[in-house]
Amino acid sequence: MSRLTALCATLLLACGSVQAFADAASHAADAERFLQLARADRLTVPVYGQVQQMFAQRFAESGAPAGQQALLERYQAKANAALDRAVGWPVLKPALVELYTTHFDEREMQELLAFYRSPLGQKVLEKMPMLTAQSARLTQNKLEAAVPRVNELLAEMSGKLDAKKP
Repeated sequence: MSRLTALCATLLLACGSVQAFADAASHAADAERFLQLARADRLTVPVYGQVQQMFAQRFAESGAPAGQQALLERYQAKANAALDRAVGWPVLKPALVELYTTHFDEREMQELLAFYRSPLGQKVLEKMPMLTAQSARLTQNKLEAAVPRVNELLAEMSGKLDAKKP
């Protein structure tokens, strides 16, 4: 009888493990679908553009003749390859899937998918980069007004600290 009990317990554990694996795979697949909807594979496109611009600017500043354009292009390609190894989609995707599956359970992930598939969700995805950029500029502009006062306070504190030195 104890063999039968052990066999049943083992079978239940195995079935539970298979179900947990299936749930984890489904959850990860939902996260991948969400990342695809969110166009997460394009997150690093601005970084690539900035690096390309840095190389082009340095090339222009060097006064190199146009005949050396191939040198610029070779180094830009090498920089792209370095970026691919560091932040390319195949590198980022598993980490992002894990990030999202850690913070959103499967039900929440399905709700996110439903929202981002909706017309409003699509509008949010379309407008979010512009809104984020404008929000950053707005914050930066507002912050600039506080910088002089913060610098005064820092200088005042530094003066008091220096005055207390033996």
